[in-house]
Amino acid sequence: MLVVDLSIFLNCDESAEEKERELSQELSRIQHEVAFNAARWERLQKEKRELVECFERELRELQVQQESELTTVEENLRLRHTSDRDYLRAEHQSEVEELRTQHQEQIEELTANHEAALEDLKTITKILHSFLLDLRKAHEQQKASLEEDFEKLRLSLQDVLAPYQHIEEDLKSLKEVLEMKNKQIHDQEKKICHLEKVAQKNLYLEERVQVLQQQNEDLMARIDRHLTVSRQLSEENANLQEYVEKETNEKKRLSRNNEELLWLLQTSPHLSPSSSPIHRAFFPARSSPARIPNANTFSR
Repeated sequence: MLVVDLSIFLNCDESAEEKERELSQELSRIQHEVAFNAARWERLQKEKRELVECFERELRELQVQQESELTTVEENLRLRHTSDRDYLRAEHQSEVEELRTQHQEQIEELTANHEAALEDLKTITKILHSFLLDLRKAHEQQKASLEEDFEKLRLSLQDVLAPYQHIEEDLKSLKEVLEMKNKQIHDQEKKICHLEKVAQKNLYLEERVQVLQQQNEDLMARIDRHLTVSRQLSEENANLQEYVEKETNEKKRLSRNNEELLWLLQTSPHLSPSSSPIHRAFFPARSSPARIPNANTFSR
């Protein structure tokens, strides 16, 4: 009985020593894994800090580059807008001066044509006046000749028809009728001459009115084209201003986004930069480190 108890006791001691060795080995392995995981954790934290610093540096460089590019684009747009505005203003001024010069030349030409027309009208008036004087002289000569012939005829008839006194009264009435007819003919000749002058003057004035209307229509068309060009210049200027404002607003928005990202990086230490879309865009995917053992590893 004592031998059996001793054997059991020895077996228990051996089992306890074996368990103690196993526990010592397990403890040593756990300490080794803890030291390995601590070193790995330190390395990961260092890599994280390096990635954050690299990301911030890249972000600052991109922000500086973006601001420089935006400043360059804005300056180019401003220079282009200024150049286009100066060019269009010079072209507009040139067209206005050209129109003013052409208008002045047309006014001078119209004035010269008007003065020439007045001179022509004076010449025609002189010619008509001379013609009317000649016509009046011929008419007076014809009238004097008729009166002389009539007087001769009257005297001869008076000698022949002396017994017939009433014929003299008829001749007197006839003479009055002839005088009235001559007066009517003379008045009609005056009216005809006046109407001819008025018709010629009206014809000339109608021609001048048509020419002036055509010139006026041409000037109105050119003024309309000039107004159309001015409206187009105003619209292009407004579009350029709107484009510059949009570029400025976009620059401000990007600056705000950059400031928000920097603030998030600075205020969120647990935020991993590798999970950011910006980081994935600028840094290639890296191989994932070895998986950290979970609690089940320590409980084995």
